Amino acid sequence: MAASSSSSLPIFTLAFLLLFMGSIDAQLSTGFYSSSCPKLFSTVKSTVRSAISKETRMGASLLRLFFHDCFVNGCDGSILLDDTSSLRGEKNAVPNRNSARGFNVIDDVKSAVENVCPGVVSCADILAIAARDSVVTLGGPNWDVKLGRRDARTASLSAANNGIPPPTSNLNRLISTFSNVGLSARDMVALSGAHTIGQARCTSFRARIYNETNIDPSFARTRQSNCPRTNGTGDNNLAPLDVQTSTVFDNNYYKNLLQNRGLLHSDQQLFNGGSADSIVRTYSNNPGNFQSDFVAAMIKMGDIKPLTGSNGEIRKNCRRLN
Repeated sequence: MAASSSSSLPIFTLAFLLLFMGSIDAQLSTGFYSSSCPKLFSTVKSTVRSAISKETRMGASLLRLFFHDCFVNGCDGSILLDDTSSLRGEKNAVPNRNSARGFNVIDDVKSAVENVCPGVVSCADILAIAARDSVVTLGGPNWDVKLGRRDARTASLSAANNGIPPPTSNLNRLISTFSNVGLSARDMVALSGAHTIGQARCTSFRARIYNETNIDPSFARTRQSNCPRTNGTGDNNLAPLDVQTSTVFDNNYYKNLLQNRGLLHSDQQLFNGGSADSIVRTYSNNPGNFQSDFVAAMIKMGDIKPLTGSNGEIRKNCRRLN
């Protein structure tokens, strides 16, 4: 009997391991909604393209929402939840307050998707698709988005305050913050290339343009003209993160860094005599290399701690729990 039980143990263990590995492998898939919502991709794309045609900056805003969602307890749509008497959401966390935007567009996308397949597609997945469509609409690379995420029933203000790297971050902090969610230093440099589109508020770069020395003087003067030195004056004035082509997804962000024309402190940290310099040089010289690494890193980021199976829910309204 003992021999029998001991010999069956490895078989049980192997079966369990295969089951366990299978469940990990099957978490997300590109064809998750192929039968349950066949019009999903066309519905999201048309709504996102319409929003970007009205305001080009919206593409960067939607991409950023996905970043800020995934970095806080995984890609679970928690950033979309409004505050209630019983839930403190993430919208008023320091990295998001007066900064995260595009929530109305996600509402529009969700509404359009609900019209074609009600109660099927999560807000977390809608964010992931909208991020990809934003990149493509602005001239960037395309990729197949892995899907099957479910929506969180909670949010975390403290995790949002602590998990999203601020624009004051140095290189070591950037590397460690990305490492905390399973992303490599190369992933970090590639994903930072999202700053080839979009704009930043004066409060995010004021200290850099007035106090730092690793900045092109004429670039600093240009930015100072719309961002006064005094705190509280012009705080919300905007400047393009990529001084050359802020509405086109290209590799000029890295070319700017080579010339000390990174807008944020955290941007220029990627090319400042440190370990990331060689990656920045590669991306500035080879747009194809940047795009393939960016796509790989976006897919990897989208895999951060998704809720699957019976975990979480499929929200009817992205702003509130069912």
